[in-house]
Order: sequence, then structure tokens, then C-alpha cells
Amino acid sequence: MTPSAYPDTFARDRLPPLAEWPELLFEIDAFRYPERINCASAILDRAVDEKGWGERIALRGPRGTVTYRQLREQANRIARVLVEDMGLVAGNRVLLHSPNAPLMAACWFAIQKAGGIAVSSLPLLRTKELKDIIGKAQISHALCDAALHPELDKARAECPTLREVVYFHGNGGDDQLESRMEKKSADFTNVDSAADDVAMIAFTSGTTGKPKGTIHFHRDVMAICDGFPRFILKPQPDDIFCGAAPLAFTFGLGTLLLFPLYYGASAVLGIPPGPEPLLAAIQQYQATISAAVPSSYRMMLPHLGNYRLDSLRQCISAGEALPVDTRQAWLDATGIQLIDGIGATEMLHIFISAAGTDIRPGSIGKPLPGYRAAVLDNEAKPLPPGQVGRLGVKGPIGCRYLDDPRQTDYVKNGWNLTGDAFVMDDDGYFIYQARNDDMIISSGNNIGGPEVEDALLKHDAVLECAVIGVPDQQRGQVVKAFVVLRDGWPADDDTRTSLQDHVKREIAPYKYPRIIEFRDALPRTETGKLQRFKLREEAPFPSPTHR
Repeated sequence: MTPSAYPDTFARDRLPPLAEWPELLFEIDAFRYPERINCASAILDRAVDEKGWGERIALRGPRGTVTYRQLREQANRIARVLVEDMGLVAGNRVLLHSPNAPLMAACWFAIQKAGGIAVSSLPLLRTKELKDIIGKAQISHALCDAALHPELDKARAECPTLREVVYFHGNGGDDQLESRMEKKSADFTNVDSAADDVAMIAFTSGTTGKPKGTIHFHRDVMAICDGFPRFILKPQPDDIFCGAAPLAFTFGLGTLLLFPLYYGASAVLGIPPGPEPLLAAIQQYQATISAAVPSSYRMMLPHLGNYRLDSLRQCISAGEALPVDTRQAWLDATGIQLIDGIGATEMLHIFISAAGTDIRPGSIGKPLPGYRAAVLDNEAKPLPPGQVGRLGVKGPIGCRYLDDPRQTDYVKNGWNLTGDAFVMDDDGYFIYQARNDDMIISSGNNIGGPEVEDALLKHDAVLECAVIGVPDQQRGQVVKAFVVLRDGWPADDDTRTSLQDHVKREIAPYKYPRIIEFRDALPRTETGKLQRFKLREEAPFPSPTHR
């Protein structure tokens, strides 16, 4: 690895051993970067200083419009706040906790400029989940939307590493980020980062529900900009990207911030969740590229007649399996082929996709240039076309978990194992089959069943429980819980509602079980291990109790 410019070596010191890394491919020029590169310099500063895009609109939305020059100046001022006021040292981890907004985007770039490591978190996370992330990454600084302060304040009280927190979008007091920014110069000298200095830690939940931090370098950020958008989307400077995915998701970070700015386009930030707000935003801002999970496209279909979408030219679908009927229905209604893609937090963004005449309904596509993919057997050896196995991927980016023994579960024989079952046809197209672990993917959100179980077990009524994902027409999957009640608790709708509301308070609300079935007992092995596969066999479809 290249010598680091960062005094705080926490993240580098907790990389997995090199022998446990996947094979990295730098076979094409697009993914060969100089030894020293700061992704904020290569994206935002380059846009202003080299490309001459300073007066172009970079970001737009309910909170206003920001040009490239204004965004760069905001990022520079925030970088000064981080270093001069908050005492940030390069290599420190910075929590970024906010809904999508231009100022949040400026914070992300400011962290990179100052040599910090961005750790973005979903706005819906509760105290427990924030504590897990702060503790795992030993976060020392935070920039947070003031509306989210209650949960972060409670987490901070139990996280001694979190020393400095500054809020924005608040009451405008002297301690707020905006007030501090006004006192700072609009210029900043970026830290001279190595290409393999850590730029961000993206957290994902595995089947155990324990957060896994995926470490990504500055060169990784550049590689996703030079991958999917270059070879599949081919964006133009007049494109307007639009979507509601949080920037805390790597899918949202790429499609709603990094890709537009790298190619001189713009993005709409701050769209509320739901099909109609997204359609309204596409119409209002004349968006040309939309990005959403398949369930969002399904939910938008009944409302299409109420909005003008003639500005749209490309629609990206990722985050869950894209049903063939959804693809066809969207094509029939809009005349636009959905561009399907599969990515992973461990790989940062999409690595298999297809566009235009290369689209083959029923398949996701082929590996991007510079990537390889294969269907593997249980020994991580390639299988021939037509056989179902585990998807393995190699490319310029790969899994590097933060101090986590699960590294060796994800990386085998140099391959990144995504946890998906696929089959490859004779023409090299990859066709999704199913998840091969206990992860539930609902409307593009990854939900660990054991995490929901842990929340349910904290309710006085629950003796034991099991959580699985079941198919759902709108969301792809929904969370279903099988619950054994303690004596004295009725198996009725009031108890069911009480359990659902309890889970919403314990963890992010989108993780709650939309379906709850009461049981007298759960299937277990002779040694007491829960047999979730039997529950999946018994309940392949949602029950009517679904809200």
C-alpha cells in the first residue's frame, strides 16, 4: 500500500490481512489511478477548476439550487470548521447523519477534503443502531441534521469516542454549522490523500444483524464513477438525476451525488419517500435519469397518468430483483427500458448491468468492463452455464471489512461472494435466482432477520420468535415474524399492533414485521437450533394480516 497521509491510522490498522483480500483487477485504463488522489479534488474541484462548470447547477431540490462553485465553497468552509473548530485530524471517522440535502452533500465532500473518513447513516436509525456504528468505527466527530438530534444525543451519551458534534438545518444559533461556515474562508487546501487512503466506511447488516463496516479507498470512489455511469448510463452534462435513495446507501451516493457531478450533470436531492413524490419531482425538475428500487417503479405505475414524464430518457433499477412483469409494464407505460443492475455495499456500486439493445429481459446483464463474474460451487470454483450457484465477482473494488472475522465468509479464492444465487446462460448473461442467506430485501432495504428478532424479544409478550422474508407484490419481500407468546397474552390484533409499534421504536421503522403469525411452538433441531427453512417452506406467500 502507498504511504498514508493520515496521522490517525485506525481504519488502515483494521483492514483485513492482505491474504484475505479479494483479487483486485486493474486491467483497463479507466481504473488505473495515480498513487495520490483525493476524490473531492478529482470530482468537485476538477469540475470548477478544470472543466469550467462552476456556474452550472450541481444540486437542486426543496432546499434550493446550488452551483458547482457554491458547493465547492460550502465544502471548503465546512472543511475549515472540521479542522479549525472541531479538531479533526486526517483519518478520524466522521458520522454524517442527515436526510438528503445539498448541505449534506457539501459535508460529504468537506470530510474528504479534510482527510476525514465519512460514515453516513440512515436518518431513520435509532439510538441502538447509531451506538453500534459509532462504537464499531470509533467515530470521533459528527455532522448531523438538527431534526435528528434526539437519537444521536442519546447515543452520544453512551459513546465516549464521539467528542465533537455540530448540527445544521437548525435554529441558526452561533453553534450551528451554517453560522460557523460564515466565519470561514471559502478556500481550503485538500489533504494529499493516497489513492488507498480510506475515504469512507459504509455499513451494512448481515444475517446476524450485527453491522459490518465496508472500507473503501479514494480510488474506489473514483472507480465507481468510471464504471457503471461510463459504460452503461453514459450521462450528458444536461442530464438531471432524480431519486429518493438516501446518500447513506452506496446506491444513492453514486446515482444522486458522485455520478452527476463527475459528468457535469445535476441531481435532485430531498425527495420525500413514496411513488407520487418521486413522480412529482421528475415532472417539476424535468429529470432525465431516475434511480429507484423495482418496488418503487411498481408502485409508481398506477399514478403515471397524473404526471408528465416526457423528460425521462433512462431509468435505473437496483437494490432488489427486478420482476419481468415490472420491466414490461414500465416499458409499456413509458416507452423506457429499465436498466437493471446488481451491486453490493462491499463492492460500493453496480458491477453487472446492461442498457439499450444489450438488455435481455429476465437477466440483469453482463459484468461491466474491468469486472469478472462467475457462478460458483460450494468450493468457490466456477460452474458451467445453466447451473445455479453462488455469484462471485472481481473488479477494481472488493470487500474489506473493518476488523471483522466475516471477511473470510465474503471472500473465497479471490472472489467476492455477494450472497446471491445466480445462473449464467450460454451468452454470458446473469440471471438472478434468490438470496442464499437470511437477508431480507424489502423495497431495496437490507434487513437482518435476527436484528428484528432481538427487538421483538424485548417485548414482555414475546417468549420466542423467528423472522423471515416472504414475497410481496409491492416491496419484493416483507418481514414476517412467527411469535410464541408468553402466558396471559392474547393472540389478537391488539397484541400484534403492540409488537409492531414496539419494533418501530427499537430499530429503524422500515424493519418492523408487517406480518405477524402467532404459533404455539417454533421448529427446532434436536440441539435446539431454529429451523427457519421450515418456516419458509410453510409460508411462501404473505398472509392477509399485512399492514
